[in-house]
Amino acid sequence: MKMHANQLTVLPTTVRALVDQQFPEWRSLPIRSIAAQGTVNAVFRIGDRFAARFPLEPADVESARRRLECEMEAARELVGRIRFPTPEPVALGEPGAGYPLPWSVQTWLPGTVADDEEPRESVAFARDLADLIGDLRAIDTRGRTFVGTGRGGDLQSHDAWMETCFRHSEQLLDVPRLRHFWATARELPRNAAEDVMAHGDLVPGNVLVSAGRLAGILDVGSFAPADLSLDLVSAWHLLEAGPRQVLRNRLGCDDLEWERGKAWAFVQAMGLVWYYVESNPTMSRSGQRSLERILADKSPE
Repeated sequence: MKMHANQLTVLPTTVRALVDQQFPEWRSLPIRSIAAQGTVNAVFRIGDRFAARFPLEPADVESARRRLECEMEAARELVGRIRFPTPEPVALGEPGAGYPLPWSVQTWLPGTVADDEEPRESVAFARDLADLIGDLRAIDTRGRTFVGTGRGGDLQSHDAWMETCFRHSEQLLDVPRLRHFWATARELPRNAAEDVMAHGDLVPGNVLVSAGRLAGILDVGSFAPADLSLDLVSAWHLLEAGPRQVLRNRLGCDDLEWERGKAWAFVQAMGLVWYYVESNPTMSRSGQRSLERILADKSPE
């Protein structure tokens, strides 16, 4: 089932044709579709070293190209800056063979996404995750600040989206309880600390695990300055209470930072549940688990 209106279809035969036409040096490499839980791109392996990513939502060619170029630049900036592997940009492909948009190629990272190998009770993984967030925060913003769109700025700017989520979740969730949480969480003031560099989307599908430890990070194209609390969404998306406290202690989060991280996780999880309930049940269930953890935790005062 398609996840988005007018979602593009990307077939292995299309990928084979595009690779052969535009990157003839890879003609001998096998093409394999990846049954990933991602919602933005269709992903195909090219041999053992590369992954091709094809945007699923329609867009005009030039805006799609600019977005991919920005993502590749973000990925390039992050390479080698943290202690965990991240994908390295390799090439930018052009429309063709019936596919209407530019597409990208990056290095392939081994590991299992956290949706499939859940590390939620692992203290060692919690320490790894704290180290990741600390490494990201330590990277110089070079004077840049949050750009003003999406998560990472003002919580109240998401009121309209929250109302949409509440309306669509009436038959799925305890909406009155969720509204009560948001009424308080939305009032949390912006942290006085300056913006820091953040991954921006630390959900289970973007985190690689191996033997219960953090093995790598995917979808790094949103790496950019944001609210200090933004990457703390991972505490509720990935960890149960004990390891979550280990992560907080390791990072030394104060109450405001911690509660804003919880609020950002809430904003993200609310959208996952209803939007993907039929088209991507794994993603929807992940959002529900995050909400259960949030509501079981102490609410912000």
